[in-house]
Amino acid sequence: MAIDTLPQPSIPITRPFRPSLGFLTATPIIAAATICLLLIVAMAIFAPWLAPHDPLLLAPAQRLKPSSAQFLLGTDAYGRDLLSRIIFGARISLLIGVGATVFSISIGLVIGLFSGFFRWLDAVLMRIMDGVMAIPAILLAIAVVSLSGASVATVLVAITIPEIPRVARLVRSVVLSAREEPYVEGAISVGSSLFKIMWRHLLPNTIAPLIVQGTNFCASAILTEAILSFLGAGISPETPTWGNIMAEGRAYFQIKPSLIFWPGLLLSVAILSVNLIGDAARDALDPRMKQREGGKP
Repeated sequence: MAIDTLPQPSIPITRPFRPSLGFLTATPIIAAATICLLLIVAMAIFAPWLAPHDPLLLAPAQRLKPSSAQFLLGTDAYGRDLLSRIIFGARISLLIGVGATVFSISIGLVIGLFSGFFRWLDAVLMRIMDGVMAIPAILLAIAVVSLSGASVATVLVAITIPEIPRVARLVRSVVLSAREEPYVEGAISVGSSLFKIMWRHLLPNTIAPLIVQGTNFCASAILTEAILSFLGAGISPETPTWGNIMAEGRAYFQIKPSLIFWPGLLLSVAILSVNLIGDAARDALDPRMKQREGGKP
């Protein structure tokens, strides 16, 4: 009878991840960054209604016009409205940033999960990832674009490939640590399926670091797209992107510096806002940061 009354051991499970967006307004600086990013996103979504002119319409007679009631920011060297091109350029920049982040995290997450869980597979996958990481990201992106041609899809792939190894290594390190936890070992010992172990026990541990990594990479992808376009190795020049606008305006910088100033300003604000939000997410999701704020060791 005494044996029957003893408490039965239970296998602890991971606490489900419940994201909170409270960190977006934690400080005035973070709140301002959030507002700026939301405004840029809204500008990209409603670009067809916000742009006063067709961003692709050529008007040689209107080239390099100063700011006026008809053209609020003036025109470029081909007579196209600068404000309209900047507004539509936000679409491509955000599409590249978000798309590359989603694809790199999706692929890197799968590689990292299998690499961290299966020791025999780890050596093979990590050596492949090391080989990709050995090539500078910009050079690899330029090579991919040169081989496949300039397009949004090609640039998206070119920016995604160098980031996959970094995501895979991050997920692998989390899985290697979580795999030794009692609840994972208990799930393995009772014969839980591989899918259940990864979905219920390992995947929740990777969400918080992936959110931080994703925000940082989104800003990096936006900047990389601008660099590729500025170097002439990105999307076709007629497509309105912030990098293309600055690349076309560098030849006329002394005559009209606004061709570089306005797209460069929006590019800087977007990258700074995403980076600030990423830092706030790291502080909110990293328990060690909370311990430091609370004065604990």
